Amino acid sequence: MGQEIDLLLNYPKIKRNIKERGATKTEEDRRIASRFGKEFFDGDRRHGYGGYYYNPRFWQPVIPTFQKYFGLTSSNSVLDVGCAKGFMLHDMAELIPGITVKGVDISEYAIKHAIEDMKPHVQAGNADRLPFVDNSFDVVISINTIHNLEQKECLQALKEIERVMKGKSFITVDAYRTDEEKELMLAWNLTARTFMHVNEWKMFFAEAGYTGDYYWFIP
Repeated sequence: MGQEIDLLLNYPKIKRNIKERGATKTEEDRRIASRFGKEFFDGDRRHGYGGYYYNPRFWQPVIPTFQKYFGLTSSNSVLDVGCAKGFMLHDMAELIPGITVKGVDISEYAIKHAIEDMKPHVQAGNADRLPFVDNSFDVVISINTIHNLEQKECLQALKEIERVMKGKSFITVDAYRTDEEKELMLAWNLTARTFMHVNEWKMFFAEAGYTGDYYWFIP
C-alpha cells in the first residue's frame, strides 16, 4: 500500500453549512442524487452541485502538485476515474501539453455535457469494470468516487484501479477519524454508500491489494 498524502492541499476550501444540509436532506434527495443525472450536476442544490460548471480556480492550483509528485510529462498517460465533465483533465492537458488523458464516469449526463475539448477523451463506464486493458495508464486518479459504490463493488473498483495502472495512483474517499467527524459525515453524505473510519479504510485497501496513495474527504 502507498502512503496517506494530501495531494489536494491546494484545492480551494469551500465553506459548508453541514448542519443545515443534514437537517433538510431527505431520502428522496439521496435517491435523486444517486442517479448522477442532470438533477445531481445541474439541478437544485439539495440534489447535488446545484450547477457544475468549469472554473479554473479549482483544478489549476492542484495540477502542479500532481505534476511534481508523479513526475508527469508529455509522454505520460493519466486516467481519471469519476471524471464528471472532465474539468480536471482539461486543466491537466493545458498545463502539460501532449499528455494523454482519459476519463470514465458512471454519469452519461456528465459525459454528454463534458467540457468540449475533453469529449473525445471521456466515456461512460463503471469504476468496478473499467473499460481498459491491464497496465494502460502511468497514473490513475480517482477523487471522491469509489465510495459511491456498495462495499463489494467498491472493493472491486480498487482492484480495477490496481489492474489498469502501471504503479502509481491516488484516490480520495469519504472517511472519519472521530465520532464527531462521523456525525458530520452522516449529515453531509448524499451519495456515498461506503464510508468508514480511516483505519478501516486502510484495512480495506490491503484486502483489495491496492498499492496506490490515498487521502480522505472529511466535511
